[in-house]
Amino acid sequence: MSDQLEHEDEQDLPEQIAIRLEKRERLNKLNDAYPVALPITHSIGDVRTAHPDLDVDVSTDEFVGIAGRVMFQRNTGKLCFATLQAGDGQRIQAMLSLDKVGEEQLELFKELVDLGDHLFVEGEVITSKRGELSILVNSWKMAAKTIRPMPNLHNELGEEFRVRHRYLDLIVRDRAREVVKIRAQVMASLRKTFTEDRFLEIETPMLQTIHGGASARPFKTHSNAFDTELFLRIAPELFLKRAVVGGIDRVYEINRNFRNEGADRTHSPEFAMLEAYEAYGDYNSIADLTQKLIQNAAMDVFGTHQVVLEDGTINDLGGEWPRISMFESLSEACGQTITPETPIEDLKKLAKSVDIDIEHPLHGKYVEELWEHFVKDTLVTPTFVIDFPVDTSPLTRNHRSKPGVVEKWDLYIRGYEQATGYSELVDPVVQRERFVEQVTLAAAGDPEAMKLDEDFLKALEFGMPPSGGMGMGIDRLLMSLTGLGIRETIMFPLVK
Repeated sequence: MSDQLEHEDEQDLPEQIAIRLEKRERLNKLNDAYPVALPITHSIGDVRTAHPDLDVDVSTDEFVGIAGRVMFQRNTGKLCFATLQAGDGQRIQAMLSLDKVGEEQLELFKELVDLGDHLFVEGEVITSKRGELSILVNSWKMAAKTIRPMPNLHNELGEEFRVRHRYLDLIVRDRAREVVKIRAQVMASLRKTFTEDRFLEIETPMLQTIHGGASARPFKTHSNAFDTELFLRIAPELFLKRAVVGGIDRVYEINRNFRNEGADRTHSPEFAMLEAYEAYGDYNSIADLTQKLIQNAAMDVFGTHQVVLEDGTINDLGGEWPRISMFESLSEACGQTITPETPIEDLKKLAKSVDIDIEHPLHGKYVEELWEHFVKDTLVTPTFVIDFPVDTSPLTRNHRSKPGVVEKWDLYIRGYEQATGYSELVDPVVQRERFVEQVTLAAAGDPEAMKLDEDFLKALEFGMPPSGGMGMGIDRLLMSLTGLGIRETIMFPLVK
């Protein structure tokens, strides 16, 4: 089913489209295949809510005008049935009888209405002889004629089909609509928690003259108006920090980031990111905030911290989440002591012994690659991995008591990174030194190295208070709450 539209019968499909186009012409001559407005009085949900438990074969004397998409049709001699579906998935049956609509309108219904059409009906709310809530139709009107036939509703839609044709996925699959609703509720919960903690939401530039705030390969473009090269942002971090310099002590943004990198089950070139910064906080306070944001979202949406995932397993987001050291957890897992002082040659030997293919000038890159190999996949329950190598974290403050590491954590849930947090580097002199090191890496051919941002450094020179900051992928948060892959949590993901 995943390739249904790509492999439809090349002879059959044009014929079906031609037939529906003829019906469109007839509807336009009779009235209108696409009317601009209809006398709708109720939604399907309104009718179902008002009549939750009617007895069998009941007439209510309540007349309504409703509209929905035709998902099922059965035409007999003097009685026709159509199941109408609202955008939220709620359904109701429409019954067209000869004595109510007349012979002409009944025949036109049989001839002109197809599965997938949007239909408007007026009539009385009743229950059928089988007890099904229905509209006994007095009149009907086409609301929007479909030209292409719907997919076979008895076949399961494959993932590739779903992401390429999300509009059809939303029509035919309850779970697709449910995920959209969950995402909206999660966003509302995040914003509610931030508001309660006195954070302000702002928007920062998508187009930037210098990409920064993360180590990633950017998308490039060109501004004709300014005749300059621009980058789609890889992170909003440096602008949010400018806001903290300006006195917005608690600030956050939820918006899109773009990274010109690989795509897989946990990565998308375009993704939604939450970043937040708290003046006079540190990586401990921002970890507390992150845990609260996720736990509140689970509770607000599902009413529990024990979230049932797509495969039926439970993701337990409750309690206090542990915080483990990167170096200590790696040492325990690989069976030898790894510290910031471990010679890079020893790390290279260990990497080679476990078939890690890496060649990089930074000591910390080997530590992080080894940690991912030995430890990452074991972290199923939420865990903060703290105290990263200093040379791989150019925007992070050195640890207050441990040499060779910075006050940074990554949050892992079910084996993949969910968020990252820092005690922010606010010393403009040290920050300049770190940027210069990144420029050296870029000159050596590292496409993910950061650029030296003079305007950001100027802002820091006006004084940024000690701060904690975090970034969290919204799409990955949805993965943690649903168990779905990243393409299923994004309504319209980029596909090849």
